[in-house]
Amino acid sequence: MAALDPLRYEVIAVGITKSGRWILYPDDATSLAIVDGILPEVPESAVSVQLSVDPTSPGLLVGGESRALDVVFPVLHGPWGEDGTVQGLMELAGVPYVGSGVLASAAAMDKPVTKTLLSAAGLEVGTWVTVPASESAGAAADRVIAELSLPVFVKPARAGSSRGITKATVKADVISAIEQARKHDPKVIVESAVVGAREIECGVLVDDAGRPRVSVCAEIKVAPGFEYYDFDAKYLSDGAELIVPAALSDDEIAAVQRAAVEAFVALGCEGLARVDFFLTHDGKLIVNEVNTMPGFTPISMFPQMFQASGMTYPDIVDALIADALRRGSGLRPSP
Repeated sequence: MAALDPLRYEVIAVGITKSGRWILYPDDATSLAIVDGILPEVPESAVSVQLSVDPTSPGLLVGGESRALDVVFPVLHGPWGEDGTVQGLMELAGVPYVGSGVLASAAAMDKPVTKTLLSAAGLEVGTWVTVPASESAGAAADRVIAELSLPVFVKPARAGSSRGITKATVKADVISAIEQARKHDPKVIVESAVVGAREIECGVLVDDAGRPRVSVCAEIKVAPGFEYYDFDAKYLSDGAELIVPAALSDDEIAAVQRAAVEAFVALGCEGLARVDFFLTHDGKLIVNEVNTMPGFTPISMFPQMFQASGMTYPDIVDALIADALRRGSGLRPSP
């Protein structure tokens, strides 16, 4: 909101409360900032809004009146935001929106589906086991130990921002980790830990011609006291050192950037994505995940990588909005 030029854009800020109600939020970016590790919260006591899903009269319904919308920037993470649900709502309403469509958003949010599609496209992914809701945690733990090497990471299959993730080193930990992950998603994925690998990221942003272009590469080094790059390290503390650009050879940079575009295309992404990799000590490049709506906080990797690539923060936001308006809604060609 702060990056948008008020002479060019009229911002209508919409918040979603914890109960799921959509409300009209004040056009005040400072009230949404993370201060001293405290997350802002959307108030329940505010004017309710609804998105009209009638494509012949698209707009935002506020107090019985309709306000026209040119484009929606769905800065949302996780289920009911980044997983194709809100994107489907925008398609029904006939309103252009920033980022990937329904299929790519849903596929990228579902970690086993992502890995299946990327593997089919010839990209290297880590070993994993999917634990369906019908399988008991104990039986799943036995299968995990038989099929994967410990330690493992146990994750909700369709969650965001590192919620519900646990590192497990023994069977009892695997069982409790599956139970913990199921508080976020009945479907769980268990992945073999890639021990000693570097965590490398690369941004993808579609250009004026609809072609995916890449950012410089970056590296995450988790700070002492954090076992992995969890929610607190991402958003609330100095839990990780973000190195932009990453210290990589020319060949490594080329390999990461090439794989980032290949992953973007394989999932049918649009607009933007951040592709996360593991780079092993023997030079193997493993795709960890594809984020179709990466973080946009001041400490987030996506804006940092493109700023290091020569774009300002307002340039990035302008490019994304222009791309959404150019594509429109409905069936669109892939980049």
